[in-house]
Amino acid sequence: MTQQTPSTPEPAKRELCDGCAGIQRNWRKAPGHPELVQGENRQEKRRQGLVSVTKYRCDNCGTRWEYENDKTNQKAGWSVVGR
Repeated sequence: MTQQTPSTPEPAKRELCDGCAGIQRNWRKAPGHPELVQGENRQEKRRQGLVSVTKYRCDNCGTRWEYENDKTNQKAGWSVVGR
């Protein structure tokens, strides 16, 4: 009889904090939450012109976000870019 060693569980993915979980994604003008710390800002060229993209990091859970402010695209807005 061979004895199996228990497998090592994979590290759990960090969950979003309540503030991050409440952010409405992909919708321009949706609010963030107070624990988001603003990072760098850049301009990206789109067919309609330049749009502003700002990076944020949550102080509570560490989730990294980007906010795209494209006035011609209502579906621009918040997106998770890392944890």
